[in-house]
Amino acid sequence: MVTKDSAAHSLIAGTIAGAVEGAITYPTELVKTKIQLQGSQQYLAQGGHTYHGPIDCATSTFRTQGITGLYRGLTPMLLGNAAKAGVRFLTYDTVKAQLRDENGKLTMARMMLAGLCAGVIEGGTVVAPSETIKTRLIHDQCMPKPQYHGMVDCVQKAIQKDGIRGIYRGVVPVMARQGANSCVRFASYDTLKQLVIGYTGTETLPFAYSFGLGMAAGTITVYATMPFDVVKTRMQSLSASLEVRLHGYLA
Repeated sequence: MVTKDSAAHSLIAGTIAGAVEGAITYPTELVKTKIQLQGSQQYLAQGGHTYHGPIDCATSTFRTQGITGLYRGLTPMLLGNAAKAGVRFLTYDTVKAQLRDENGKLTMARMMLAGLCAGVIEGGTVVAPSETIKTRLIHDQCMPKPQYHGMVDCVQKAIQKDGIRGIYRGVVPVMARQGANSCVRFASYDTLKQLVIGYTGTETLPFAYSFGLGMAAGTITVYATMPFDVVKTRMQSLSASLEVRLHGYLA
């Protein structure tokens, strides 16, 4: 049973962790998104800048736009990451508590179900809008004539053009990605942790062990969920509507 104190602790800890993670890793997120966008035919037709790989993307962005260029779209991502982590940990802990057996144990299947539920809920509530705004701001940065003057301007123009659905574009692949993300991440981390605990014979793991487990779980998660992420980015891009009208799919 999740107490109010433990639920609040999970929410606060998850929110802080999400904000810190977003701020530290954002340049890699920006580079990833730019590389994903340039595979679109309409992106190229609109004159979007193309890169020869992640290193070229990072150095070119820094050279032409300075350090701030590597943080374009950070604000919606930061807000979304903080809210996402809070919702994820609170939902995961709550669902996990409900799925434990009479001995307080969880099977792998139930552990993955808890992660799946957490990911789907966070994807549909807070991740989709923050990812849409972030993607549009990054896409806009790559265009010959940028049209947005910041996060607020981007949100206003998206809603004016497409209504509230304008900031929820790509919500289905977002929910699929987040569901798979949490499912794989939590399951792999907890499984690896139990293996390490069994090997070391102690429940309290040193920081180096926890850090290594987090890296391993994160690597597994990235490879498992990247296809969803590419589809999500393409659906949230500025050229997505045009591609669908022209081809009926995201080319």
